[in-house]
Amino acid sequence: MIGQTRDMPERETGKETGAVLLAMGGLAAAFGAASCCALPMLLGSLGISGAWLFGVTVIAAPHRLALIAAAVLCLVGAGIMLALRGRAIACAPGSVCGHRAVAPLVISLTIIGTALAVAGCLYA
Repeated sequence: MIGQTRDMPERETGKETGAVLLAMGGLAAAFGAASCCALPMLLGSLGISGAWLFGVTVIAAPHRLALIAAAVLCLVGAGIMLALRGRAIACAPGSVCGHRAVAPLVISLTIIGTALAVAGCLYA
């Protein structure tokens, strides 16, 4: 029984880390997909120069569809891991199960990544 209570927090921390990494990967892929058209237009409308995106655009533009697919897979995976984290069994008293800031971080990364992925699809 002692071995089981020790393993649970490690698994929960692993799920949190996986959800954050998937959300960050989805955001990065969506950023690459949106860098050719949507981001310069958005930044230009805000009065910010988008010239620095040229280097990212040169690399990412030929792989835009693959980046959008990777973004969708990563963001959906992060959402599923976050939903499964919410259904996990409560931790034993005195054990560490994770940080409270993980869920809002994953949710905000997923929302921003989804917006960039949709913008990458629409403005290509």
